[in-house]
Amino acid sequence: MQGCLPSNPWISDDTAHWTMNSEMVPVPTRLRVERWSFSFMELLNDVMGRKEFMTYLEKEFSAENLCFWQACEDIRHGESSKIIEKVEEVYKNFLAPGAARWVNIDSKTMDKTLEGIKHPHRFVMDDAQMHIYFLMKKDSYPRYLKSELYKNMLAKAIVPQETKKRGFVVTVETPSSSTTLIHGVGSMTVDGDTSYYVQLMICLLRKSLFFFSFFFF
Repeated sequence: MQGCLPSNPWISDDTAHWTMNSEMVPVPTRLRVERWSFSFMELLNDVMGRKEFMTYLEKEFSAENLCFWQACEDIRHGESSKIIEKVEEVYKNFLAPGAARWVNIDSKTMDKTLEGIKHPHRFVMDDAQMHIYFLMKKDSYPRYLKSELYKNMLAKAIVPQETKKRGFVVTVETPSSSTTLIHGVGSMTVDGDTSYYVQLMICLLRKSLFFFSFFFF
């Protein structure tokens, strides 16, 4: 993944990673935009990706679907004390006959949802939300990935320059010899009074942590 990421912020003072991957940025990284094409949920879980998708849906005159999905998420994860109020608001805005942002839900799901809201709880909209989710996933999402809006965002996305990593030498000192085991980031010397096997375990652990941070961050 050369050239895709800035320095690892866990092992350096470089904060570029956090800045480039903030919820909202003027221009996202190319890797971030590419992730939106991995799955529909990857797009929805990214605040900026969701905003871009909303912009596309507004042009397609179907933004009510994403608005409904977000409203259902708010009910599911919001305050318990406001569930009844939010359920009533969702019904009024999206499900009631003549609603301003009415969403297209099949009759069976609609009947089940209307029966459920008589006794509101945080999962009462799950069936209706799932219906709209799959509607967007199968229809709007594939068209968004082929749209000029997504292609233009991908084209202007930035590719951070790769930062070189400085190496270190880990040395195990025994009463009779000093042995260099691995190279990595940082420095560590193990006291010769510690048992050899404990020293070896420490070095192997450090090596594992290094490779984990190198490949996954």
